[in-house]
Amino acid sequence: MIDEGLKNELARQGVVATSVQELYNWGRSNSVWPLSFGLACCAIEMMAASMSKWDIARFGSEVFRPSPRQADLMIVAGTVTKKMAPQVVRLYNQMPEPKYVIAMGACAISGGPFKQGYNVLKGIDRLLPVDIHIPGCPPRPEALLHALITLQARIAAEPLTGPDRPRHLRADAPSEFPVPEFGAHDLVPPKNDLLWKPAPVVRPG
Repeated sequence: MIDEGLKNELARQGVVATSVQELYNWGRSNSVWPLSFGLACCAIEMMAASMSKWDIARFGSEVFRPSPRQADLMIVAGTVTKKMAPQVVRLYNQMPEPKYVIAMGACAISGGPFKQGYNVLKGIDRLLPVDIHIPGCPPRPEALLHALITLQARIAAEPLTGPDRPRHLRADAPSEFPVPEFGAHDLVPPKNDLLWKPAPVVRPG
């Protein structure tokens, strides 16, 4: 690793010194392409983030791809019903690695105001690995931009080697997850046990 002081001095002289890891992650973090996909009212806020007032293009993410095979970011924007959950997982499985998930809004995180409904999934993290959660009902476009910046910082810091390397660089890590099917009373399986486990209930007394 080059000394940071020497690196800054070389930069003042017009010489840019970097590493393959920094260059690789710089390119990836500044070209995150979201899937053109929305579920409910949060999708309107997601669309607004691409308009001129907020301009998601400033962060290299203006290319909303119509095909999951050309996207590396899934923004789960809105209520995930159990009817739509298999389709969401299927789209995720068709996305190439490295890929990321943002759960946008209370519904995508926990079911939101529809949490008690028998037909609503209580959070997409039961079926998919979520990288960033955006609370709110609905969250504003600024919140989505903040989540995108947070994701970019995370991508830029990912090591290419070692035990802390990301999922797409580990042969033992899955890139596809089981697509749930419609059972008699619920989805089968209702959750991915590798990703989500219920929090233990602690009763007073």
